[in-house]
Amino acid sequence: MTYNEAIQELETILRSLETDQVDVDDLTARAERSAELIRLCRHKLRHAEASLDRVFDSLDEEDEDTEESADEAEEGAGDDDTDVDDYQRGGPGRPTQPRLF
Repeated sequence: MTYNEAIQELETILRSLETDQVDVDDLTARAERSAELIRLCRHKLRHAEASLDRVFDSLDEEDEDTEESADEAEEGAGDDDTDVDDYQRGGPGRPTQPRLF
């Protein structure tokens, strides 16, 4: 049974209780059926909530992974021979020590 079917049946039971003369035995049966339907609806809502939480968690994880990759790329972008710490006098292809003539 789907959530919508359960809700529709609950509404039907409610309307019949509001309009019909219901004997005690029928009232008990309808109350028990209503409780079953409410449990079913709660279960479906909890299941939907858990599924949505998993979806949003996976999206958050993807965002974090993307941010980490961007941060790593940014850090790696500065790793070339022109950094101040790695600078060698004379530039590429030139001696690093001055010549003594």
